Amino acid sequence: MQTLRLILSLLSLLCLSPVKAQIPQPSTRPNEVQRRLIERGYGMFVHFGPNTFLQQEWSDGTAPASVYAPTALDCDQWVRVAKEAGFRYVLLVTKHHDGFCLWDSQWTDYDVASSPEPTDVVRAVSDACRKYGLQFAVYYSLWDRHEPSYREKDFGKYIRYMEGQLTELMTQYGEVCELWLDGAWDKGVSEWQLPRLYKLVKKLQPNCAMGVNHSVAGKAGEERWGWDDCILPDSCDRDDKYYLRFFPIDFRLWDPKIAPLYDAKQYQYNGQSYYMPFEHTICLSKSWNWFQKDRLMPVRELDELEELFYRCTSNDNTLVIDLAPDRTGRIREHEANAIIALGRRLGLRQGSPLPRRKGSLVSLDAKARATSVYDQSGSYDAQKAIDGGMETRWATPDGTTAATLTITLTRKCHVNRIVIFEYPDKHVAPDNFTNYRTGRIEEYTVDVRQPDGQWTAVYMGAERLGDCKVIQLPHAYTTDAVRLNITKASAPPSIYEMELFEMER
Repeated sequence: MQTLRLILSLLSLLCLSPVKAQIPQPSTRPNEVQRRLIERGYGMFVHFGPNTFLQQEWSDGTAPASVYAPTALDCDQWVRVAKEAGFRYVLLVTKHHDGFCLWDSQWTDYDVASSPEPTDVVRAVSDACRKYGLQFAVYYSLWDRHEPSYREKDFGKYIRYMEGQLTELMTQYGEVCELWLDGAWDKGVSEWQLPRLYKLVKKLQPNCAMGVNHSVAGKAGEERWGWDDCILPDSCDRDDKYYLRFFPIDFRLWDPKIAPLYDAKQYQYNGQSYYMPFEHTICLSKSWNWFQKDRLMPVRELDELEELFYRCTSNDNTLVIDLAPDRTGRIREHEANAIIALGRRLGLRQGSPLPRRKGSLVSLDAKARATSVYDQSGSYDAQKAIDGGMETRWATPDGTTAATLTITLTRKCHVNRIVIFEYPDKHVAPDNFTNYRTGRIEEYTVDVRQPDGQWTAVYMGAERLGDCKVIQLPHAYTTDAVRLNITKASAPPSIYEMELFEMER
């Protein structure tokens, strides 16, 4: 049966007009596929499947297809929300690590056709995207915990399985703007035969951008997977410093990490330098869950979402935000309202370029000092709070509940906006994904230095600072230094980033 399926898939390829595969070329600027990726810039990520009904993030593929049972499936609502929120494309998880397919695949019976709700979700979402004028993108897990051929000694059988499924996805649902591959950690790099998969995808969808999660390595030719070999986007601060683990690809990925403001774009492969933009993936949920749970989950504050939008879509990078439908098969109203409110705040308009932040960030090249630092290694010094990265941080010693962080600017600036990302306490749920965060800083002031050298408090906070605090002052203060004066905390204070802006007046 599998041989017959392979023959049918190969025949479908022969019926297509031949298109030359667009293998990436060494370059210092985006090619046409990358340019289109950058231009669309902002998408909605949708995780939905057995995990939604099992209350898990990663299920193991042993649950029967019958667990997938939405009671009021409404894919049109998903895309309608995306349209109203200002997204440019929808990225649908068609198959997660459990191997369950949201379409009727000829290659497996572990799919919607074998479930109580047989709607082809891939078709419903792709049709709705055309209806509302959005582009359609596909997430597909390389790792498959259900498909028997994945565990066979001849891994080529699973490669052929993937080719068959990717052919279905790339030929039956209209134009696909992006293919997001995940789960490569379970095999060696060469075992995935990425050049073969890339050539297939480009033959079927020449304009489809393809990326593989955890794209960058610290050394050339890393074959076996290891977290120590992967390079966080936050570390990608210099061109040609790191290497492409997977090739060929069109863009970089590491969810849910955030690239630095000075994100580099040049990466090495076989001694050549390739331009590679980064696609950010974050959750709307404050609890960082990709799949929806039964209980209502809080969403991120609009201030934080706005700041993350500007940070993640700057420097020719892109952003997708996950909105997970619940067990009914609909996006919850409070989440839909939040993402629509963000789009309206940002002023997103279809057909117009994505908005850019007004004003200038003046703290990136400044100097920082603190009254106390966690250790003397430099890993947590004050400068880490203004280095443009969201993984590095300033931290204070154990037992410290009061401290001061002072930022000295290179010139006198008209500061009227301050953004602070706090490092919180995290409590991880048993699924090892969902987490609950609590801010440490409870009372603080933001002070500016006056021309006579005296400090004046321009803002006072008497509640937890939280994940992201945005302070918009009613008028600008002309100053060469700003400090965060922490007077009370429930645990040693720590700050990812403190940003000072000179906004347009």
